[in-house]
Amino acid sequence: MPPELNETHDPARRSFVESANTPGCDFPIQNLPFGVFRAAKGQKPRIGVAIGDQVLDIAAAGGSFAGPAAEAARACAAACLNDLMALGPQAWSALRLALSRGLSTDREDKGFRQYLTPMAQAEMVLPVEVGDFTDFFASIFHATNAGRMFRPDNPLMPNYKYVPVAYHSRTSSIIVSGTAFNRPRGQRKAPNEEAPSYGPSRNLDFELELGMYIGASSRLGEPIPVGKAAEHIFGFCLLNNWSARDVQAWEYQPLGPFLGKNFATTVSPWVVTAEAMAPFRTAAFARPTGDPAPLPHLDDADDRAHGGLDITMEAYLSTETMRRAGSEPLRVSQTSFALMYWTVAQMIAHHTSNGCNLAVGDLLGSGTVSGPEKSSWGSLLELTARGREPIALPGGEQRGFIEDGDEIIFRGFCERDGFARIGFGECRAVVLPAK
Repeated sequence: MPPELNETHDPARRSFVESANTPGCDFPIQNLPFGVFRAAKGQKPRIGVAIGDQVLDIAAAGGSFAGPAAEAARACAAACLNDLMALGPQAWSALRLALSRGLSTDREDKGFRQYLTPMAQAEMVLPVEVGDFTDFFASIFHATNAGRMFRPDNPLMPNYKYVPVAYHSRTSSIIVSGTAFNRPRGQRKAPNEEAPSYGPSRNLDFELELGMYIGASSRLGEPIPVGKAAEHIFGFCLLNNWSARDVQAWEYQPLGPFLGKNFATTVSPWVVTAEAMAPFRTAAFARPTGDPAPLPHLDDADDRAHGGLDITMEAYLSTETMRRAGSEPLRVSQTSFALMYWTVAQMIAHHTSNGCNLAVGDLLGSGTVSGPEKSSWGSLLELTARGREPIALPGGEQRGFIEDGDEIIFRGFCERDGFARIGFGECRAVVLPAK
């Protein structure tokens, strides 16, 4: 079962950190996402929680905690979230409650102020030591849009409505938001070329995705039922699975994505916990009449009623010319994770349905989050019709695909009447020229 609502979700709760009470703030006291930061250059990374425009050093501030919260706070002296995640849902929830009470104006400040670092001064690092990375293809709108470009008469493969399609990618090239990377090289072959050539990708793209961190492992040979999948999720992040579309198109048959997708994956630094997301659960995407029902091992009544996540996700593009001119990044997409054909629980159930075990720190990507309208498509492949219909940018520039010097920025947030708005922060990176 997903986490339940409790006092940490109270929309009336306020923090003594005044910036956390600002309307529209990504990190109010109802959020409390975890990340790993350095308070100063050269210092050892430590686990912190975001509150307004500040980062709280949890291990330092948690000396007064008791029971499971104290044990969880001690685990936050580590340089990644894995030890904390391994303690399990009871410890996660206890720590969240203790932090919420300690940061609240309802309680006397227990010396927490001395353990705050301005977010602008903090250096964020990868929050999790990722052991395995699996990327799904869970949006039927994206799957149909992409398939139509390569198979106009049969865009959706016959297995799509029966199985959450996925592939395994690399963990070595996962990078934290703000880390620039070089344009990848690879084999590419344009339709008008007789033979492939090797060189910088000509069709570099972003993919607007949600990432899910596994916080509770499973045993080899034991599938996770859909109804139990939520118990294994520690939290969520924004994820950009950068894609070299020309390399991908040449290599993907017969074994699927490889060099076209494994050169860089950017994740946002803050992990929004599954418990913080409890108010924003919604019904799973309603399958159109005529679509097959999920097979029994992928079906669950509670997941149908509450397995969706109402997350607004946005992608922005900024060029070097725009930044020099002081122009704001241009929003090129706004979509909702609630439109995904497959739920997070179904992805986990399918991943383990053959007995594959999940480990603490595993990362799952949702695949590109796209909706039915063009403005809600989560990649340039879709938005520009494979580069044939470029996007007009401020100052007269155009983009069919990403050019050197471009920066892609993802933002995400959740809003619902009766609850505080929470956000994911940003997931951003600049593309440098190929080496």
